[in-house]
Amino acid sequence: MSFLIGIDLGTSGVKTVLFDENGRPVASSTVEYPLYQPNLGWAEQDPEEWWRGTCESINNVMLKSGVDKRDVKGVGLSGQMHGAVLLDKEDKVLRKAIIWCDQRSAAECDQITELIGKERLIEITANPALTGFTASKIMWVKNNEPQIFEKIAKILLPKDYIRLRLTGEYATEVSDASGMQLMNIAQRQWSEEVVGKLGISTSMLGKMYESQEVTGKVTASAAAITGLNEGTVVVGGAGDQAAGAVGNGIVKPGVVSSTIGTSGVVFAYTDKLTIDPLGRVHTFCHAVPNTYHIMGVTQGAGLSLKWFRDTFCMEELMTAELSDIDVYKLLDAEAETIKPCSDGLIYLPYLMGERTPHLDPNAKGVFFGLTAKHTKPHFVRSIMEGVTYSLKDCMEIIKDMGVSVSEVRASGGGGKSGIWRQMQADVFGTSINRIKSDEGPALGVAILAGVGSGVYSSVPEACEAVIQVKDTLAPVEANISKYNDFYKLYTKLYKSMKDDFTQLNNILK
Repeated sequence: MSFLIGIDLGTSGVKTVLFDENGRPVASSTVEYPLYQPNLGWAEQDPEEWWRGTCESINNVMLKSGVDKRDVKGVGLSGQMHGAVLLDKEDKVLRKAIIWCDQRSAAECDQITELIGKERLIEITANPALTGFTASKIMWVKNNEPQIFEKIAKILLPKDYIRLRLTGEYATEVSDASGMQLMNIAQRQWSEEVVGKLGISTSMLGKMYESQEVTGKVTASAAAITGLNEGTVVVGGAGDQAAGAVGNGIVKPGVVSSTIGTSGVVFAYTDKLTIDPLGRVHTFCHAVPNTYHIMGVTQGAGLSLKWFRDTFCMEELMTAELSDIDVYKLLDAEAETIKPCSDGLIYLPYLMGERTPHLDPNAKGVFFGLTAKHTKPHFVRSIMEGVTYSLKDCMEIIKDMGVSVSEVRASGGGGKSGIWRQMQADVFGTSINRIKSDEGPALGVAILAGVGSGVYSSVPEACEAVIQVKDTLAPVEANISKYNDFYKLYTKLYKSMKDDFTQLNNILK
């Protein structure tokens, strides 16, 4: 039997999973590493720690599985998007990588917009300038650390640094590169116009591949420290969201994923380039050749419930620890005691500002409609409902862009919650499916590795063979119209308070 490896380089750790050719996980290993925050709003990591964790996790799965390394036909790479790994001409890391959640580059976003032009930037890169993207991070280094910028020979994304260490190749692929804001999305190649106006050279960037293409092979030196076989192919892989979508089967028209993790993401496949001129959702190249994906992002999805848990749920946390029960199951049970729409308590999940649909860093979290009758379970349920309303915001924009939605698949930590899936069914007005595998990005890039190594003939064919629906939750008809009324009110609340959010932010400065 053939085996495939998926490596997912996350923010908290790297996860390596060994799959058989039927997509079943054989062995898994996660190795954590630190996040550095030297200043408020900064977020950095050490690429060398990524590499050490990757080597350890690969060795662990090979040892646990007992699989002959010669039977591993391919390796796929996934990872946190948007990070900037800066290398000198000897491939030495010049500084810690500035990663996706770093917020230091607001001034550089304004600079990029001025240099390229607001409309032209969206026309080429399909997105407005954001602090999360790689381009603004590079410009920050150029403006603030010129002594480092002048030494840059190569700029790589996080997973592509791991590729370099595995294969010796400077390469990337279209889905992750889309999030650098240096790429012509329609042409699926680097934009000479954007790169040139920012004072960067395309020679600094990796060679561009489609996600399932072979980008290199494991070198003798990498094989010696990872336990892989020399010559094992390494494919392009994908950024974490596109990889997770492949692992969820979002590779054909009509199938959309709704993911509740720390953030919330609605991810839709499209076979034609479709750009929101207002920049409320992201359009990136998909990991399926010559296709694209549209992605709406709400910043404070699972984060909102985690914040409430850590701040107000000491009793539940203690009970969970003493009873060895997941605390979120206790919160689910509390929410289930409250009727839909939380007796009028509405939550705006803007703890970290917002991306879709508002693109407003000043937005704040709000509980609206609070009365003396509301209890802790009301707050829990209203948080879940508010996050779901925010995901509906994403869904509605995607529909308005002409993308059909015939099936929604729930994933992420929130996808494991029955009540949260039911809310999504009721608020979206459609059935919510869940697939059998929960390996997400690791499975997605293992599938891509299978295509690149010849185990599968195409990405859609592989997904059809490997991915199966586990269960389906239909909407409760009586709840649909009630939620629609509350959703309409929810959408008005931000508009009513937008100026107040800005005023509050100015007062806090």
